[in-house]
Amino acid sequence: MNQLERLLKEFGEQKLQNRTRRHFLMDCVSKVGGLAMAPLLFACDPVVRAQSQALNLSGRDLNPLAPLPPPFAPKAKSIIYLHMAGAPSQLELFDYKPELLKYDGKPCPESLLEGRQFAFIRGVPNLLGPQAKFAQHGESGAWVSDYLPHFSSVVDEVAFLKAVHTDQFNHGPAQLFMQTGSPRLGRPSIGSWVTYGLGTENQNLPGFVVLTSGGKTPDAGKSVWGSGFLPSVYQGVQCRSKGDPVLYLKDPDGMTRDMKKSVIEAINSTNEESFKDFGDPEILARINQYEMAYRMQIEVPEVMNINDEPKAIHELYGTNPGEESFANNCLLARKLVEKGVRFVQLYDWGWDTHGTSKEESIDLGLRNKCREIDRPITALLLDLKQRGLLEETLVVWGGEFGRTPMQENREGKEQGFKGRDHHGEAFTMWMAGGGIKKGASYGLTDEFGFSGIDERVSVHDIHASILHLMGFNHEKFTYDFQGRPFRLTDVEGELIHSILA
Repeated sequence: MNQLERLLKEFGEQKLQNRTRRHFLMDCVSKVGGLAMAPLLFACDPVVRAQSQALNLSGRDLNPLAPLPPPFAPKAKSIIYLHMAGAPSQLELFDYKPELLKYDGKPCPESLLEGRQFAFIRGVPNLLGPQAKFAQHGESGAWVSDYLPHFSSVVDEVAFLKAVHTDQFNHGPAQLFMQTGSPRLGRPSIGSWVTYGLGTENQNLPGFVVLTSGGKTPDAGKSVWGSGFLPSVYQGVQCRSKGDPVLYLKDPDGMTRDMKKSVIEAINSTNEESFKDFGDPEILARINQYEMAYRMQIEVPEVMNINDEPKAIHELYGTNPGEESFANNCLLARKLVEKGVRFVQLYDWGWDTHGTSKEESIDLGLRNKCREIDRPITALLLDLKQRGLLEETLVVWGGEFGRTPMQENREGKEQGFKGRDHHGEAFTMWMAGGGIKKGASYGLTDEFGFSGIDERVSVHDIHASILHLMGFNHEKFTYDFQGRPFRLTDVEGELIHSILA
């Protein structure tokens, strides 16, 4: 046996070793001989079902991010989601409670404490009045504090949700719940669901881009933009607003563009053969990622460069090119959706105001954090509007929960600065743009802002409404995994009709 025959024999044996029960089942399902067995095999092996579902998406072929039309006409084509990691205090920003000010410093009523569990509050804390001054703005008369003077000028563009609630009161699980519909690891993020269902219009850029600011990533880590049980090609791609937007974007010395193209074509030719043999969606993900990386080298440097933006735009956003900042990320978000990116997720860290330090106080630290976002979020809405993009871009703002109307008394003692504990009973979020009613306010909390007393909405309701605006029925938009169809809203969720245009 010569060397060539020996290599061919070894290759054939290795290929047989790679065959598994699951690969056999996939072959049976996809070939004529498996027609009668297919229903039984699908019932027996949920992974086969999930893989077959991923492979049979109409029009996807070898490109899992090819654009697909939604089931019904959407109100929005893209989403910019602004998540303030740490949970901003609604009582200092949007939920004006003059009664709370009257009771400032007095012991909290027992009715608000009985049967309740808090992250740090112990015993009987004192009520804490709002630390900001409020006024009504716009034709809608929306209450906004002096912490957000610029944003108060655009309140007639947004719809407020004043009585959002969640059953999670620790950051990691609450962030997962808000971003994936589950407080536990393993579920796909909102951005992953949207790109799975719709693909992306610009094949030279990722369909789901993530930008972070504040010096840290969210407490739940990168799982908040992960793809969970969906193929990994649908996870968010984190880009940087400082330095190279993506690591290893430039080729090493001596590597020409033609050489790299030849290498990728050779690698993906092998991957395509493997996909034909095994039908694994992750092989499609690898093929797509190689090709996407190649195309991104041309498109990304241009779209992620804000240096050439007009001076008026920099002044509007308050940007500083070359730095990592929320302002820079807001401008990048506009540029990305303008280029056809489907979902842009911004995370800004530093909103956890317990009162344990000046930076974590609601009268000093929170005011400073608001200065960082006030101009950028206002500019984002105005910039999208002047470009005709706001009506087709859904903008979402919020945290993972709210803050208590009581001052935190960790271990039964008040902190050195004024602060509030975690609170999931009631907090404020807002939406604007594609399909959202302008100048609307939905939901009402009690006199202290402790609980929602009318028009409460859940995290699942928010997710259902987001999917609806993108053209999906949240109850029918599913993915088979582990023997049952999963959806972003699990088994709950209702549309928030009152804020839909």
